[in-house]
Amino acid sequence: MMTDTISVSVEGAVKSFGGTPAVDGVSLKIRKGEFLTLLGPSGCGKTTLLNLIAGFLEPERGEIFIDGEAVTHVPPYRRSIGMVFQSYALFPHMTVAENVAFGLKMHKVPASEIGPRVAEALEMVRLPQMGPRTPRQLSGGQQQRVALARALVIKPSVILLDEPFSAIDKNLRADMQVELKRIQKRIGITTLFVTHDQSEALSLSDRIAVMSHGKIEQLSGPAELYRNPASSFVASFIGDINRMPCTVIGIEAGEVVLKANEHVLRLPKEHGAVDVLAAGSAALLFARPEELALVPAQGVEANLGEGVVDTHVYQGTHVDVYVRFGDGRAVRVRHPGFEALERFPAGTAVGVHANLAQAFVFPEK
Repeated sequence: MMTDTISVSVEGAVKSFGGTPAVDGVSLKIRKGEFLTLLGPSGCGKTTLLNLIAGFLEPERGEIFIDGEAVTHVPPYRRSIGMVFQSYALFPHMTVAENVAFGLKMHKVPASEIGPRVAEALEMVRLPQMGPRTPRQLSGGQQQRVALARALVIKPSVILLDEPFSAIDKNLRADMQVELKRIQKRIGITTLFVTHDQSEALSLSDRIAVMSHGKIEQLSGPAELYRNPASSFVASFIGDINRMPCTVIGIEAGEVVLKANEHVLRLPKEHGAVDVLAAGSAALLFARPEELALVPAQGVEANLGEGVVDTHVYQGTHVDVYVRFGDGRAVRVRHPGFEALERFPAGTAVGVHANLAQAFVFPEK
């Protein structure tokens, strides 16, 4: 269970490679029992930050604490952490039971305790009968569970997972996500998870730290990130979204007034970076596909303008309808079910209406 006690604290960490900062003054606090994800594209610094916490790298500046103890210069084996790697990193010449027992032996746990703890760990990941097998006799998902059992068996304060499901196929990956969340909640262990997969982060995390160019752009719960992104980068990276150029007219009565596609629009002032927008400046309007609707062409509700249906992408539970405006720009409208395929065939003239209460505006960069 998550508490207010701080389990991991990173204070002003800096790490560079070849003179380029990979982690650039990052500060982060992870609560005890929390599942926190570092999310971002390749090269954003998330794995470097994980390795700083693990002790595989040392920061050039800054401090790292685990359970209140400074560990900045403490080697990995003396930190109370468990690690699960992308490649599993199982020893091929050892059995499953021997792989799980390895950390216990390194920590000099009495031999009489090793067998019961290995059995307990394999039971936890639902592989109680797999102890005598070797890694090559297991599926990818089973190998990942063994790697998780090996990390948990030493009863660490924190478990670190570096893109652990990236080598597993999509259906099995979903099963493993559910399994990881079940185990994490059951034992209440502080978990730091690294991924570039936004859907994985949204489904697993208590909080998500979105990283870009070595910095944390936003640290929030999944719903807050999705509904109220703090920057254009976060808005673009979390979920699907449309971006439309617009011009700022001004701020009136708690609303930001814009002009986009020859239409005047009013958004709630708190949605986006309104404080840095100046009248007459260029900006970008962000609207998610599910917040757009198709309406009759020339309709009064078509606040984003009129266009022509270009194409459809059928996704089972919904259809993404791409509408192209006269200037060549296209927006994606998410229509539930599959009726949009018949109601709005390619070439149909339509209007596009946005729910502006769920839209955002940021400066054009």
